[in-house]
Amino acid sequence: MNAVARDNSSSRAMASESLPAAPGRLFASDNVAGAHPLVLEALVAANEGHVLAYGNDVITRRAEAAFNDLFGRDVRTLFVYGGTGANVLALASMLSPAECVVCTDWSHINMDETGAPERILGAKLLDLVCPDAKLTPQQIRSAASARGNPHHAQPAVVSITQPTELGTLYSPAEIRAICETAHELGMLVHMDGARIGNATAALGGSRDVLRAFTVDAGVDVLSFGGTKAGIVFGEAVVWFDPQRAARSEYLRKNVTQLHSKMRYISAQYVALLAGDLFIDLGRSANVAAQRLYEATKHHASLGLTTPPAVNSLFPTLSDPAKTRLQDWSFFWDWDPMAHQVRWMTAWDVSEADVAQFAAGVDAVLRAN
Repeated sequence: MNAVARDNSSSRAMASESLPAAPGRLFASDNVAGAHPLVLEALVAANEGHVLAYGNDVITRRAEAAFNDLFGRDVRTLFVYGGTGANVLALASMLSPAECVVCTDWSHINMDETGAPERILGAKLLDLVCPDAKLTPQQIRSAASARGNPHHAQPAVVSITQPTELGTLYSPAEIRAICETAHELGMLVHMDGARIGNATAALGGSRDVLRAFTVDAGVDVLSFGGTKAGIVFGEAVVWFDPQRAARSEYLRKNVTQLHSKMRYISAQYVALLAGDLFIDLGRSANVAAQRLYEATKHHASLGLTTPPAVNSLFPTLSDPAKTRLQDWSFFWDWDPMAHQVRWMTAWDVSEADVAQFAAGVDAVLRAN
């Protein structure tokens, strides 16, 4: 072994020895966390006795009433298995044959659902390039210019994500402008709210804020996420105009999202909405991400120049440091061409967890 090889080997060994105990996969995603204790208590309580299936139970009625209270009006809420199913059901209720969905190139329905909306619905996704993962009214107007041409899929639904897959946020005013434009053009608006608790916390942390960027802004149908906010499984789809949900009960079965023992999903949402727990958990995740930013931003090579809006950071890391850190405490690559990775915090990430991970980052980057 030559001197250079010995020096490199020695540096790697020193770096490995100086790393703190690994914090596991805490920063891989917010869906690696377990369920909140209050949710588990609700599940245990729901397990008592025999009730009718498919949502014909008092717990589901209670969860539906909780969503009415959350949004300050009568809405139609249906529970499904997961996020992809929620988006598929929502879009199924909004589309007719030969129509398409306008979304961003970063959207979950476009990037991370294995083509489920297109395969199951038979509807084209018109994915527009959005560097910040946010659609604009002008893009919607431009996309709508295809309407009336029998050779083109007809834009009928705008789907936005709040917060976006890049951790950016729409303001209530931006969403209102999108909805006004879409409605002017005869289109409907769907919101993918997989991390809606994080968005609500970041924008002010109240029910008034939530309503301001959803129902009051003009959103027609909302996929309301709970899996990333402390429940075990199950998402909700909310129609702000119950009349638009006339076919939804049949469509839910049609797209394989009707859960037999519905009380177990419903009970979790009763717990999640009580006292606005979902907002508190979103806030906890956001605060953890802010702490991680503060603890690591001094490393210029990470490129962390802007505080996170919600619970995700997108630093740049190159090998060998990237692989060494991923082997120590796994996180996902995000944009390999740009050497960008994603660090994400869940509701249960503590200040000590952040300090431990930041110490590992320090140790590896100092060794490189």
